[in-house]
Amino acid sequence: MPCLLTFTSFFMVRNARIVNWCIFILLCIIWGSSFILMKWSREGLNATQIASVRIFSAAFVLLPFGIFHLAKIPRKKILLTILSAVLGNLLPAYIFAYAIAKNIDSSLAGILNSLTPICVVIIGIAFFHAKIGYNKIAGVLIGFTGLCLLTLIKSGISFENMGNALWIVIATVLYGFNVNIVSHYLKEINPFHLTTVSLSFMIIPTILILWQQDILNLAFDESIVRWSVLISVLLGIVSTALATALFYILVKRAGGLFASLVTYGIPFVAIAWGFFYGENITLIQVACLGIILSGVWLANK
Repeated sequence: MPCLLTFTSFFMVRNARIVNWCIFILLCIIWGSSFILMKWSREGLNATQIASVRIFSAAFVLLPFGIFHLAKIPRKKILLTILSAVLGNLLPAYIFAYAIAKNIDSSLAGILNSLTPICVVIIGIAFFHAKIGYNKIAGVLIGFTGLCLLTLIKSGISFENMGNALWIVIATVLYGFNVNIVSHYLKEINPFHLTTVSLSFMIIPTILILWQQDILNLAFDESIVRWSVLISVLLGIVSTALATALFYILVKRAGGLFASLVTYGIPFVAIAWGFFYGENITLIQVACLGIILSGVWLANK
């Protein structure tokens, strides 16, 4: 009987780990693929339309849950909850769409996105009085070195190319502020409640922007427009709404540390898509990615 119980426990633990890794890999694929999807959707939509359709779709899908969970958010935390979605979802969606519309490679966008954990460390130290360690300083410096090398190698030194890469860095800074706000002021709120309520509020600004963009009068009789809208809706439902839910499921099952490692897998998926799509990717660029990720690892050790 003890042997049977031991075998059963081992089998359950093994199955749980398999499920955790399946969710982990799925998240890497979903978020790593979002950059190439934005590149495809620009064929029929402009950057503002892509981002607006994406966030509106996510908000629309989560709206019933957001209404149900609204009462579970403390009133004094509502504004911070909305700010979380603005910094963590709304503004980055427009920034990434704008950068890719300016012909920045989707693979480069994915690589630069891996700077998010380093931005979390820097912003935590600068604005939230987080404790600093030598490993964090070293990690930030290593990651910044990799970023500079990658930008110079991939984009050259023209102000236009540097500016396009800078847009992605700005998005990671917004992510950094959002993570620190959530961890310092919203950590007592259930993550799923926070996600559904915060994203649901984003339906208001995106409706206004879509109306300003005259989205209903697009040339829907053209297949390229229909395809671009479909991809943007897919980005919202899968890459924003579903992926966020999966991420918090993984946090609950395996812990925040394991879930945060998704950041390391996203660039590799983005590079794979870029290679498949014909983007020019060299071993030197991959080496720069390794430098950035080593800095991220050290800063979060």
